[in-house]
Amino acid sequence: MQSFLITTGIVALAEMGDKTQLLSLFLAARFRRPVPIILGILTATIANHAGAGALGAWLASLLGLRILSWILAASFLGMAAWALIPDSPDEAKEDSGRLGIFGTTVVAFFLAEMGDKTQIATVALAARFHAFLPVVAGSTIGMMLANVPVVLLGDRASRSLPLKWIRLASAAIFAVLGVAALAAALRAR
Repeated sequence: MQSFLITTGIVALAEMGDKTQLLSLFLAARFRRPVPIILGILTATIANHAGAGALGAWLASLLGLRILSWILAASFLGMAAWALIPDSPDEAKEDSGRLGIFGTTVVAFFLAEMGDKTQIATVALAARFHAFLPVVAGSTIGMMLANVPVVLLGDRASRSLPLKWIRLASAAIFAVLGVAALAAALRAR
């Protein structure tokens, strides 16, 4: 139980102000359908954190930190560009695209969590406590505690705030993160 509670607290605190909270807000403002977004975050978090140890070690050894840094930078810059694409009012409410709201959330959230501090914390805590299931459960609950309120508040805020400003702010923040990741990738040479 100790490993579960410690992991829940650490991940919830680490997630405050993280890029995945920004992604949660962006998805809530874009789609305005909190339930599939929340379920997508839950699914992505379980998949990501359950595979964090094996996949993270394998990718790091296969690709190396330098290539992973470039992939992270490209994904942030891609999210910045995506945030600038305006939606028609009907698209924001419907499951547009091949993946729909749920699938889009799963893919975007899963990719945003790759190499994130909460993913790394999950690996470290599972190794420390030798307790895979309680740590993964704790990290998932911590992630949901940090992101569900953002989705719910973001859905409400998107109804009263101009979507254009939310979209521009999201794009600007993702662009800054992309440039910072790009700078880190260049330093990793």
